[in-house]
Amino acid sequence: MFKTSNTKITRRTVLGFSLSASALSIFAALPVHANEVSTWPERPVTLIVPFAAGGPTDVTGRIIGEGLSKIWGKSVVVENRPGAGGTIGSGVTARAAKDGYTLVLGVTGSHGIAGALYENLPYNPSEDFEAVAKVVLFPNAIFANPSVPANNLQELIQLAKEDKKYQIYGTDGLGTASHLTMALLGEQAGAPLEPVHYKGSTPLITDVIGNFAPFGITGMPSVEPHVEAGKLKLIAITTDQDYSKKGYATIAEQGFPDFSAAPWSGVFAPKGTPRPVIEKIATDIQAVLATPEVISKLASLGVTPVSITLEEFEADLKKEQQAWEHAVKTAGIERQ
Repeated sequence: MFKTSNTKITRRTVLGFSLSASALSIFAALPVHANEVSTWPERPVTLIVPFAAGGPTDVTGRIIGEGLSKIWGKSVVVENRPGAGGTIGSGVTARAAKDGYTLVLGVTGSHGIAGALYENLPYNPSEDFEAVAKVVLFPNAIFANPSVPANNLQELIQLAKEDKKYQIYGTDGLGTASHLTMALLGEQAGAPLEPVHYKGSTPLITDVIGNFAPFGITGMPSVEPHVEAGKLKLIAITTDQDYSKKGYATIAEQGFPDFSAAPWSGVFAPKGTPRPVIEKIATDIQAVLATPEVISKLASLGVTPVSITLEEFEADLKKEQQAWEHAVKTAGIERQ
């Protein structure tokens, strides 16, 4: 489903001076030259993480920030601005100066889904940001109680078609990537699936383990320990391949070619940030993601580093926003 494809840009330089008691500022558009970019950044950079400290997105942001600090020789300050599924912090970034010194670690929800889901966002995901770099994938997992008589996706879909009891599944929230993924899967499979929305992965997993819900979908890092303990049965993962190399079956491998709907996080800058600055940040993030230390740290979180170009990320983002908009309609969710 979601498959990952010399413009002269100017910046504004402020020239301030005083005339009598009033101050007059003149803004002149000047080209950003290569020698100027080579010295950027000249001061600390703020990376806004639009979620609370301690979660996987926050930890990912701190790992990336630490790596960039080493390359740039300047601090990258991680600032947590949680709330409203990442849209509050994203809105702050959209209104920041267009100079590269304020970035946001956006996610699928804030930059892929929110535009289709919410009527009054404090920003336009398609128009108010420059995509910089896709950073990691957060694989979701479809999982079931061990008593469910299905060991793969096709068997689970067949159960749902034959028995209403197996049409009910749990999600980690209305309008989340997990919910919308199942809406699209149900559409493609012709299966009448009915979601029950939980407030996060913990109560969802608890209910599936207790057999109060036959199966569900949420982040793989939350599910995997219970699969290894034999308390849950893994049905499928939502990435295009098994990056863990543990032999987990994907949706695509089980009768739905090219189906891939893994949540991700990526770095964005305010719209109008000079292209040379965007390109420098993107290149340096890829350098950070390629280091063995960072690969190891991210693997411990259960996430997968992404190695694609800036241009590929831009193209992916447009496709995903369109696909998630279709998913919201398929799920029958009214704009909120």
